[in-house]
Amino acid sequence: MLAVAAVSQSSVDPLAGLAVGERPEPSVPDGWTTVAVRAAALNHHDLFSLRGVGLPADRLPMILGCDAAGVSADGEDVIVHAVVGDPAAGGGDETLDPRRSLLSELYPGTLAEVVAVPRRNLVPKPASLSFAEAACLPTAWLTAYRMIVNRAGLPSAGGGTLLVQGAGGGVSTAAIMIGKAAGHTVFVTSRDASKRAQAMKLGADEAFEAGARLPVKMDAVIETVGAATWEHSVRALRPGGRIVCAGATSGANPPAELNRIFFLQLSVIGSTMGTRDELADLATLVDRAGLRPPIADVRPLADARASFVKLARGEVFGKLVLTVSPR
Repeated sequence: MLAVAAVSQSSVDPLAGLAVGERPEPSVPDGWTTVAVRAAALNHHDLFSLRGVGLPADRLPMILGCDAAGVSADGEDVIVHAVVGDPAAGGGDETLDPRRSLLSELYPGTLAEVVAVPRRNLVPKPASLSFAEAACLPTAWLTAYRMIVNRAGLPSAGGGTLLVQGAGGGVSTAAIMIGKAAGHTVFVTSRDASKRAQAMKLGADEAFEAGARLPVKMDAVIETVGAATWEHSVRALRPGGRIVCAGATSGANPPAELNRIFFLQLSVIGSTMGTRDELADLATLVDRAGLRPPIADVRPLADARASFVKLARGEVFGKLVLTVSPR
């Protein structure tokens, strides 16, 4: 089958290890099934794997990709949940299973004509979503959904205030749209004026220069940037507010601001991906609210290298999607 794989790794030139070509179809363990992929979306996780982060060299070659939508072996249109884990081992939450992994870490990923997954990892695809749109949900959108709906402590009926740091990234873009769909006031920051403008088009209430003084204090901050925005995130919160952190692209070790954190009783909450049930809830929300993940580029799986070049250069606002024709 045609697939996109990491065959070597380099922190300097990660795309040197990218191979697009024929690979064996995945094995199907007991309790697993196959999905004929119709669309798959790229994530920075794929670049990290090519750099040697989170993917040991002894597992190469490894088919890349976490996100996909396609047709199950039973003929159903489905979305693939990327977290491979045991809910029981995580107290009912597979993301807390100490042995959890993502597709493309221990098991072949979704950038292929066929992917094998546990049966429980299949979520029905809403008919209102195209395969390309549905393929954008399992990583960035699910991460944002969990952060806002289940980790940020915002009012369930809406009316909260939310700051999203760093417009343009997959999680931050999803957070703007999900935050608005949940009924919250959403502010966003970016150093890039064009990204601020695009964030406003997605529904943000206000867009500010990175580090700008905000007109009101926030109930919660969505933080995926790290060192470059951490001080601003801490100072943007009201007493008792929460930073929900799911990334640190600019650096993982900013000054902690402990005096402000304890004096204002702030909370710092970690969040990673989401459960299969949260993905199902997200799909329902996207369907009901008429949300559509912004897609920057769609091209065939065979042209994956061009999409990886765009991802590596950070040239896009929205998801990069690869499509697969029915066999």
